[in-house]
Amino acid sequence: MGIFSRMTDIINSNINSLLDQAEDPQKMIRLIIQEMEDTLVEVRSSSAKVLADRKAAARRLEQVQEDAASWERKARLALGKGREDLARAALQEKQAIEDEVEAVAQELKATDEHIAQLAHEIAQLQQKLGDAKARQQAMLMRSQTVESRIKVKRQVQREALDSAFQRFEHFERRMDNLESQLESMDIGREVPPDLAAEIDALQEDERISEELQRLKRELGEKGENSQNSGGLA
Repeated sequence: MGIFSRMTDIINSNINSLLDQAEDPQKMIRLIIQEMEDTLVEVRSSSAKVLADRKAAARRLEQVQEDAASWERKARLALGKGREDLARAALQEKQAIEDEVEAVAQELKATDEHIAQLAHEIAQLQQKLGDAKARQQAMLMRSQTVESRIKVKRQVQREALDSAFQRFEHFERRMDNLESQLESMDIGREVPPDLAAEIDALQEDERISEELQRLKRELGEKGENSQNSGGLA
C-alpha cells in the first residue's frame, strides 16, 4: 500500500468504529497512533522531496523566462540593425523557449497543487492523530479510575469481612466469658454422683442395713436369755 493511499484510508477511517470492533481497544488505539505517526514521518519525507522539486522547477522557470526575454532583446537589436532575418530567427528561439516556459509553469502549478493537497491531508492526519491521542489519554484515565475503584471496593469488602470476623470473635469471647462465669459458680460444690456411684451407694446401704438387723437380732436374743435366767432362779 502506498503512503498516500494509506494516509487517505487513515483519514477516512472512523476511529470509534475501529475501537468498537476491537477485542482490545487500548491495543488497537496504540496501533492506530503508531500507524499515524509512521505515516506522518513518511509523508513529511516525501513532502520534503516535493518541495525540493518545486524549488528546482521555480529556478528552471526563472531561467527559461530569462532566456525568452534575452532572445526578445536580441530580436529587437537585429531588427534595429535592419537584420529582419536575424530578428525572425531570434523570435523563433524565443517561441521555442516560451513553449518550455509553459511546460515548466504547468509543472510548477501541478507541484503547488500537490503541495497544497499534502498540507491539507497532513493537517487532517495530525488532527486524527490528536483525536486518537486524546482518546488514548481518556481511556487511560478511565482505566486508572476503574482500577482505583475496584481496589477501593476490594479494600472496603475486605474491611467489612474483617469487621464481621472481629464481631464474630467478639461474640465468641463473650460466650467464653459467660461459660467461664457459669463454671466458676460450680467450683467447690459437690459434683452429683454418676449412675454407677449411686448404685454402689445403694448396695453399701443394703449391707449396712443387713448388719444393723443382725445386731438387733443378737441384742434381742441376749435380752431374752437374761430374762429366762432370772425366772429360773
